[in-house]
Amino acid sequence: MTLSKRIFFILFLLPFSQLGKAQSFLGAWEIGVSAGGAGYVGDLNQYNLVQVSGLNAGAFVKRNFNSYIGVRLNYNYGQIKADDANSSNEQFRERNLRFKTSLNEGSAILDFNFFDYSINDGTRRFTPYLFAGVGFINFKPTVKYEGETYRLDYLRTEGQENEYNNTALTIPFGGGLRYNYKDNWSIFTELGYRTAFTDYLDDVSGVYPVKPVYGNNPSLNLSDPSLNKPNGIGVPGTQRGDFRKRDTYLFVSVGISFTFVSSKCYSF
Repeated sequence: MTLSKRIFFILFLLPFSQLGKAQSFLGAWEIGVSAGGAGYVGDLNQYNLVQVSGLNAGAFVKRNFNSYIGVRLNYNYGQIKADDANSSNEQFRERNLRFKTSLNEGSAILDFNFFDYSINDGTRRFTPYLFAGVGFINFKPTVKYEGETYRLDYLRTEGQENEYNNTALTIPFGGGLRYNYKDNWSIFTELGYRTAFTDYLDDVSGVYPVKPVYGNNPSLNLSDPSLNKPNGIGVPGTQRGDFRKRDTYLFVSVGISFTFVSSKCYSF
């Protein structure tokens, strides 16, 4: 074999040798867990986009197609709450609404890494990333007065003819940072918002009803528990909250993941 043929042969095999190395990450599976805070933006918190009011925990399984793109299936549990009594707005304090809601979310999410992030052969051990996806949320809004807890979605506090659906479509989106700190292990932190296709995460959406809903105490008006007004502040037919049609919730998390990287390569 002449020298030129040898050089050509080496150059021909070089891309395949790199492909063999890439197989260690291409198509790798990853599992992880996370925990952190949960928050909400809606009728009882209209402007603070980063207010955390509860906790969240989650787990995921992910398929990494290359060092930039991956798809994960997520499960997250969280709790959010708000109380008009803690508001800086005097009208909100007089309105005196409150809620606490548990959230169960399942979602499919596409991740995009900005850098060539790879467990074995990538050039960067650190990368920022963005994500977006689609999912569903099951929520259970409650309120506690005088030691008694009420499931608000059962009570039709705004005079609805039927109970509203407590399962809704949700659109997750956000970003984060991940770092490969040892072998197949990575740590990450992310902030993600969810647009829920419902306005009832807080049980507040429509108007004050003609016939209020009362708790076990006849003086406890769950539709209008307002302060300093003997007959309440909610004139029937007037708005209880804001005019936005969807509530938003957020998860801010830190977590750890493990990537199952195959050491099998093609040989020539």
